[in-house]
Amino acid sequence: MRKSMKTSITLATTGALVLTGAAFGISSANAATPNVHTISSSSESKIPAPVASVPEVLGGNTSVALDSGFTDALTALKLTPGVSGNAKLENGAVSFPITSGSVTYWSPDGNYRPYVQGLLNHDDSGLTLQAGDTTVTLENFVVNPGSSKLYGDVLVNGKVAVSNAYLFSLHGGTLKPLQLEGDNAILTGTTVHVSDDAAKLLNDTFKT
Repeated sequence: MRKSMKTSITLATTGALVLTGAAFGISSANAATPNVHTISSSSESKIPAPVASVPEVLGGNTSVALDSGFTDALTALKLTPGVSGNAKLENGAVSFPITSGSVTYWSPDGNYRPYVQGLLNHDDSGLTLQAGDTTVTLENFVVNPGSSKLYGDVLVNGKVAVSNAYLFSLHGGTLKPLQLEGDNAILTGTTVHVSDDAAKLLNDTFKT
């Protein structure tokens, strides 16, 4: 029987970003953030003052708790998940070190959208899926919270198949308010879903 990987599979019930950097600070002045996707529902062109800004992320990680629906689907498709590079898979969660990036956070109670903007790079780590002699590696993730998308490279048995592919969509409707712990800024609550592009690529590769 032919099985299909549904693009609505939830990869995570909770995604957490932990940002570390000496450059982290509370901003009291208007600031424009480079390399971001900006949409404002305000009629004013002036960018409001952000609540917090991390112009240079010096560490931290992105952690994703794997949803049972996702792991059950992998089992049904006879796909075994794993990690590559510096990623870790422990206690049902996968984490990827943040290697560089910047993030700016505005108050969710205001009219400025998207209220989380920036880019976060996760070089030299990723997620693997294996079936028989075929291993697909999704790695070098770039998280763009402003566009609610996650991009990355796709390798099949170690060879690059697609670079900078749109892999996952980020649903921030359940995002919790920013938490501050010392030099760390923590964002939790985003759910992560397999994109149509990634689902088609995986189906074609594994003949599911």
